[in-house]
Amino acid sequence: MTKTWLITGTSTGLGRLLTERLLERGDRVVATLRQPDALKALAEQYGDQLHIFALDVTDARAIKTVVTDAFMRVGRIDVVVSNAGYALFGAAEEASSAQVERQIATNLAGSIQLIRAVLPYLRAQGGGRIVQLSSEGGQIAYPNFSFYHATKWGIEGFVESVAQEVAPFGIDFLIVEPGPTGTNFVEGLDRAQIMACYEDTPAGEVRRALASGAFAIKGDAHKTVDAMIAVTDATRPPLRLALGSTAYTSISQALTHRLDLLEQQKDVALSADRHG
Repeated sequence: MTKTWLITGTSTGLGRLLTERLLERGDRVVATLRQPDALKALAEQYGDQLHIFALDVTDARAIKTVVTDAFMRVGRIDVVVSNAGYALFGAAEEASSAQVERQIATNLAGSIQLIRAVLPYLRAQGGGRIVQLSSEGGQIAYPNFSFYHATKWGIEGFVESVAQEVAPFGIDFLIVEPGPTGTNFVEGLDRAQIMACYEDTPAGEVRRALASGAFAIKGDAHKTVDAMIAVTDATRPPLRLALGSTAYTSISQALTHRLDLLEQQKDVALSADRHG
């Protein structure tokens, strides 16, 4: 049975590969991106199987308009994939205010507004699935990616709450958490102005690792997309899906460490309760 998908951020990376894979298998795709011409070749190849809308997810009003137009054009949408995003790269005080605002507006506010916009339509049609692209960076943190992590940790908390609110309507969520993957992610980094005082700090170490290629990128983009599709197709997918050995290992270690720290604080935590 074919499905209809709405996917944001389809010009490059995982969003582009996901669009291509779904079209190849015969599904319909509503693709949004800032520069629609980037999908011209796919549009010529797949015709009415692909519906393209121009969208900048930092524009909340435009999100609502595009979502309304998409449902009116194709009817039922089975899966909504909130994929648009990028990373601001730099130590916290290196980034400009404008860079910080754009990062939050794209990754966090844009994802929130997309989810809010589709919920009424998914409720009306009796259910649907929302796939939120996060990252291992929604569970762990690297130096030099503080604003990116803020958006990914933030959207994961938002989704975990909303998932409980809308479960009675037949709407569920899948949070996808890839590790470093062979896409254009690094090339698409928004880089902050470097401050020399950070060269001999963990932030400087990460900069050098990326520049030299020492920062391991083990994830295969095609295998990542195939796994996303397979789990999204499942009847009852998990709320979170780690993809890649780096993501699995780093998230496991981070959760174990946090749990160990929590257990060490048990007596202090319990002492803060009211009694009587």
